[in-house]
Amino acid sequence: MTGENGTPESGATRETPGTRQKLITGPGILLVWLYGVMVVGAVSRSAVQISTDFDKAPLAYSLSAVAGLVYGFITYSLVRGGSTARTAALVCCAAELVGVLGVGTWTLVEPSAFPDATVWSDFGMGYLFIPVILPVTAIFWLNKARKASGQG
Repeated sequence: MTGENGTPESGATRETPGTRQKLITGPGILLVWLYGVMVVGAVSRSAVQISTDFDKAPLAYSLSAVAGLVYGFITYSLVRGGSTARTAALVCCAAELVGVLGVGTWTLVEPSAFPDATVWSDFGMGYLFIPVILPVTAIFWLNKARKASGQG
């Protein structure tokens, strides 16, 4: 919100690309690196599986591709920084966590629905449980960064 003269009203901050708060400081660098690795792993895995054996497990391979896209968007948002990117990353991390918990539970309750594993199968066991740990850590970090910027 801005006043009549174009200056920010009390309590509002005006964010420009030059003043955008960085999210890749300290532990944020590790998050970007881990999300980057997950992008490569999920996208590579799904690309090979979709192009060679899609008929075998279309749901599993499609979910791995979706996971790769989510990881990519979160990585981009973390690198971009700023309040809008932080909010987008928080929403995506929450959706990622819901996906990991949902697919993880589904693969345990109804294993026949997944003839082959996804990135999120068994809560990410094939990826050392990083898919379930990463969004929780990222949500914590993003909330901490929001509070540090005075916006929460």
